[in-house]
Amino acid sequence: MFRFANPHMLWLLLLIPAMALALLVVSRLRRRSLSRFGNPELLRELMPEVSRARESIKSVLFLTALALAVLAAARPQFGSKLREEKSRGIEMMLVVDVSNSMLAEDYTPSRLDRTKYAIDKLFSSLNQDRVGMVVFAGEAKVQLPITSDYRMARSFARKLSPSLVSVQGTALGDAISLATLSFSDAPDQSRAMIIVTDGETHDAGALEAAKAAAEKGIRIFTIGIGTPEGAPIRLDGELIKDEKGEMVVSRLNEELLRDIAKAGDGSYIRAGNQSFGLDEIVSEINDMEKSELSTLRFEEFNEQFHHLLAVVFALLLAEGLLLDRRNPRLSRFNIFRQPR
Repeated sequence: MFRFANPHMLWLLLLIPAMALALLVVSRLRRRSLSRFGNPELLRELMPEVSRARESIKSVLFLTALALAVLAAARPQFGSKLREEKSRGIEMMLVVDVSNSMLAEDYTPSRLDRTKYAIDKLFSSLNQDRVGMVVFAGEAKVQLPITSDYRMARSFARKLSPSLVSVQGTALGDAISLATLSFSDAPDQSRAMIIVTDGETHDAGALEAAKAAAEKGIRIFTIGIGTPEGAPIRLDGELIKDEKGEMVVSRLNEELLRDIAKAGDGSYIRAGNQSFGLDEIVSEINDMEKSELSTLRFEEFNEQFHHLLAVVFALLLAEGLLLDRRNPRLSRFNIFRQPR
């Protein structure tokens, strides 16, 4: 694995073109000044030791050394080996409803926005557990495979949107089955599934899927987001209406979510504007028996900047030793003179 330890230093490479332009301007100003003293052809005859080629080569050497020095300052590194890191925790899969009904505004600013905020807060508080995420509407998709990279998990959580699933609906049973398959295959692993939905579904397979997950040792917790009274759904600024032209109202189905939690040996909580319910569920999950988790990480990165610095010093030495004028003793070798 390759990386730069100080990638921000690479911005200094933008100085190279500016430096090249400055050297070009200085060179032209110098020639213009000389032209004031007489005819350029005559001056060339009077100063045969002056070499424009040497001036160009010195500039190229200097600019190349400067560019390599910037790369060295960015500290290029290669990963040397993998280290297996042991910890104790659980695997946690979040199953999140991203159907259009989650855009209802009985929560501020909406059910889905409130869900995203709570999940982001959850991921920022975790330490040793592994997390994953499945999103669903009319179909289910793995949004985030099981990982211990919480920064990536928070990034995925912020992107939750109905556009992640092209088919509308509420395929809760498929989502539970997919989440069940998304856990790792490690034996005796402690596993928990957290479902966040308004429960507005007629999916008869949801309860059966929950029972199948429980048989594999997965505890299921459900969070109902919404109100029994319901709220209209606003999409692109317009209220959604049914085929009869009547406004669609999305209502919370708590009975199904309670049954799923009971089948999964977990608990059900209705989310509120003040307390979403994740903290309470995570507290209950933390009482579960922790199992050993192993993660492969790069243990060391080998520094490579010293190789670049060696080249930088060599280029600067060559640039310093190369004189602006021709050496009479070497003129017979015709190194920089153009052939006639």
